[in-house]
Amino acid sequence: MVTDAFGSALGNIVGAVLLLISVAIYVTVVRQVAARRWTIQLGAGVNPKSFGWPEAVLAAVLVSFLILNTVASFSRSPVQLSSRDLIANLLFTAVVVLFIAAFLRIRGLDIGSLGGFSKISFFRAISTGLVLLFAAYPLIALADAAAQHLFGGGSSKQSIVDLFTDSQTLRQRILIIILAVAVAPVAEEFIFRFFIYGVLRRYLGATAGLILNALLFALVHAHLPSFAPLFVLGSCFTLAYEWSGSILVSMTMHSLFNSITLFLLAFPQLFQQ
Repeated sequence: MVTDAFGSALGNIVGAVLLLISVAIYVTVVRQVAARRWTIQLGAGVNPKSFGWPEAVLAAVLVSFLILNTVASFSRSPVQLSSRDLIANLLFTAVVVLFIAAFLRIRGLDIGSLGGFSKISFFRAISTGLVLLFAAYPLIALADAAAQHLFGGGSSKQSIVDLFTDSQTLRQRILIIILAVAVAPVAEEFIFRFFIYGVLRRYLGATAGLILNALLFALVHAHLPSFAPLFVLGSCFTLAYEWSGSILVSMTMHSLFNSITLFLLAFPQLFQQ
């Protein structure tokens, strides 16, 4: 009993220290982003090659569609996901990404420059993403614990997690891994952080853009128990994008987060749920 009490106390201390480190890192990121944007505002005018009103109209249509689809999903009875649903979601997301990319190209906008794809190296994106992701975990855990305490003990697992856990075929698990690790991080970061947040930041400012984008990111997952941690996660992704200037960093963070989650689910005997 004494050993258990000591272990619990030690765990609380370690958790508190990690949370303080996490807060310190992200406060530093926020301050550096704010200082950088203040410097930019002292410059002259707006980059003519940045997002304009046509992108704002497209973003408004896309956001409206996402919200309506999410509201409709809440009104329907819960359904069990299948491989067909995952493939349909994959195809739809790919169409949205390709349409946005084509639209921006027709408008004469340089996607590589706007998204900072060539601003940092691949290995720099991975290392930066790793640091910022692990710094985000204590904040995500705190948001999850607070939500569980305030709104009850509903499971924070999403339906795709249940599908992966209950999957009986290797083919289905491979499909989920490809979708979660390779496709979803790239597509969602392109849609939410690069495009929607880019438009929101252009017309509403970085702070309002970050909050609204994180709210939308959490909302479209259509899973209320995980809303708070997803909001924090989306905010961290946006801050990573702003701080690094490259969407590759938030894509890396998103992919690593999903990879770690699936790894923990694949080996439940080694880790707690």
